[in-house]
Amino acid sequence: MFTTRPELAGTHGMVASTHWLASATGMAVLEDGGNAFDAAVAAGFVLQVAEPHLNGPAGQVPALFATAAERRPRVLCGQGVAPAAATPERFADLGLNLIPGSGLLPATVPGAWDAWLLLLRDYGTKPLEDILGYAISYAWQGVPVVPRMTETIETVSGLFATHWPTSAQLWLPDGLPPAPGSLHRNRALARTWQRLLTEAESAGDREARIEAARRAWSQGFVAEAVEAFSRKAFLDDSGREHAGLLTGQDLADWSASYEDPLVTDLGEWGLVKCGAWTQGPVLAQQLLMLREFADELSYVDGVPTARTVHLATECAKLAFADREAWYGDAGVPIRALLSAEYAAQRAALVDPQASAELRPGSPGGLAPRLPVILEQTRGLVAGAGATGEPTVSPTGQVRGDTVHIDVVDAEGNMVSATPSGGWLQSSPTIPELGFCLDSRAQMFWLEQGLPNSLRPGRRPRITLSPSMALRDGEPVLAFGTPGGDQQDQWQLCFWLAHMLGGLNLQESIDAPAWHTTAFPGSFYPRSWHPRELVVESRLGESTMDELRERGHRVVDAGPWALGRLSAVARDPATGILRAAANARGMQGYAVGR
Repeated sequence: MFTTRPELAGTHGMVASTHWLASATGMAVLEDGGNAFDAAVAAGFVLQVAEPHLNGPAGQVPALFATAAERRPRVLCGQGVAPAAATPERFADLGLNLIPGSGLLPATVPGAWDAWLLLLRDYGTKPLEDILGYAISYAWQGVPVVPRMTETIETVSGLFATHWPTSAQLWLPDGLPPAPGSLHRNRALARTWQRLLTEAESAGDREARIEAARRAWSQGFVAEAVEAFSRKAFLDDSGREHAGLLTGQDLADWSASYEDPLVTDLGEWGLVKCGAWTQGPVLAQQLLMLREFADELSYVDGVPTARTVHLATECAKLAFADREAWYGDAGVPIRALLSAEYAAQRAALVDPQASAELRPGSPGGLAPRLPVILEQTRGLVAGAGATGEPTVSPTGQVRGDTVHIDVVDAEGNMVSATPSGGWLQSSPTIPELGFCLDSRAQMFWLEQGLPNSLRPGRRPRITLSPSMALRDGEPVLAFGTPGGDQQDQWQLCFWLAHMLGGLNLQESIDAPAWHTTAFPGSFYPRSWHPRELVVESRLGESTMDELRERGHRVVDAGPWALGRLSAVARDPATGILRAAANARGMQGYAVGR
């Protein structure tokens, strides 16, 4: 029997995230007179300190936001592009057919710093020094080490000690990983942030100081240190040592930007996602297909039926096959992919038995094309486990490590952001900066002619996928989760529980989750496992047995294992705000008043 769990409610402001320190920081900013944008940026920087195995200063951040004055949501693009030297020919000369998932080669231009500062400049109210002060304090004084951070560092400790000495210096104090519950300090990072503030303090007013801090990063000492470090060679998960490709000019040539979102009409509700340079549209595709089965979907006592899980899984396979064939940074037939007619065509392919095929469609009559290498990556073992994140191999290969933040304030400003990248375990630490580069370029294909083929100056098609929902055109819900390729599957579980099952925000996050790995992964070595369905055991033995009878290869992940969702909501009629956070891992936190 499902146990009812209340959601948090209030009228002044709500923050929900994947770590309690970030949520508490965001709430402190709101209580100090800041708005939702001030709170999100402050929380975002704290997450870089509190969850360094899940995101970092040189990572990226896509976000969706709506303001109290302008109710149509917008997209913040904080995903950097491939370096100018990152050509297919360069990787061919190195004898590589996939971009490694660790080391210096897979780095894209760092995006998080510039994106957070752009959002703060245009929509926040507080000075940068106030907003960044929380993270600087935690980096200097120390943050409590969560168990998963210790486990992650233990996994790569041999790599650090033998091949990445600068990482060992920071993350293996006295030669050992920091113990869970101990305080870990990153004073090099605190000094970097303080120097950025110092170089900007004489620039003038609030906006001028933010702009000066952006330049100090992309055209100053940070860019210089990044270029110098990238010239060194380090072992990566190809098994060889390679130098990086990033230069200071790459950083100077890129800046964060705004875009229009994709809004999918689902009747009473509208789903808001980033464009097809993310995997975000797959959630819309899944929901559009599932509308064709509306009479067959149901929840009983807060738990989905086997038929519901089966239909959702088969629709996910079709949507993610389309992701592989069609999504990328340019030329995506998105209108056709999100049309009701196309969704009906795709839904007609769903059978009572689990499919083992990778079946992209033909939106607008176009012929799909998949990477040739996929036949080689079928069934490969990728990292240490397939049930969620973080998944890390001893070589530093990482699959899906991410954080998430949702904020809403009393005025109706709303933010949903999914920062990621720059993981401590995926790239050697730049010692004078206190952080490492990201590895997001591993998501490109080296084969040319694909929507997601590597090209200098192009964004990789990323898994990061914040969400927002409209009701009668009004932004009322922001939500998201870490989890790599699972993000838009676990968000589907949340959506179905909330919209179909009638559960409140907390109950919907707590409801049993599932995902399939029956499509190519976005992370090196791009493995996929036809018919594999990973589930939480709280679905029930009878449901799991029925799914096996339908041909799914069911993997029992345990009762509480999948997803790290958080969500905030606002009722425009009453002004009541709500929030909820994930109970799995006992780390997520929702706060408000």
